[in-house]
Amino acid sequence: MTDSVAARRHMVDGQVRTSDVTDLRVISAMLEVSRERFIPQASAALAYLDLDVPVGGSRRLLRPMVFAKLIQAAEIEATDRVLDVGCAGGYSAAVLARVAAQVVALEQDAGLAKAAEESRSSQPNVDVVSGPLAGGWPKGAPYDVVVLEGATEVVPQALCEQLKDGGRLVCVLGSGPGSKAMLYRRSGGEVGGRPVFDASAALLPGFTKTPVFAF
Repeated sequence: MTDSVAARRHMVDGQVRTSDVTDLRVISAMLEVSRERFIPQASAALAYLDLDVPVGGSRRLLRPMVFAKLIQAAEIEATDRVLDVGCAGGYSAAVLARVAAQVVALEQDAGLAKAAEESRSSQPNVDVVSGPLAGGWPKGAPYDVVVLEGATEVVPQALCEQLKDGGRLVCVLGSGPGSKAMLYRRSGGEVGGRPVFDASAALLPGFTKTPVFAF
């Protein structure tokens, strides 16, 4: 085994499986995708550690455990279309492409979007698109699943509106120690959410609360 293969196995066995991730498709996908290929060389040594890996500016890849549990909570089917919000260099889209039929990978940072586009050649069922993350990608809606690759301080209503009836959205809600991974489900015109596990993540741009000024 190469060092990267061994590192991926260690990541999955030591971080993912031990966090109650039992979906074999998710586990298999995370074993297949070389995480270090999708991050800057300066962060390559951090690729398989139990942390949010820097990918440029304030952006981070979700911790492997948080990412895996979010995907599992979304209950992605092999026929589903997924909107991956904040795909960064394309790692999350590459994993999702192995458990879903199609992935629309949305990124607003030009450099990260270029990296994601360059890395998608091995994932023909991934479309990389550029635009503000908070607006989603209505051209491709509706989606079976929406995954936020970071935290939001507000319920992402615009993204919930891009779900199919019965569609699911998963994200980390909050920016403090009480943050929770959330699962939202659309039923008709209503969207309801519930916490699924404790989690923390770096805030995605465009998902902060509007400041309230007191006079």
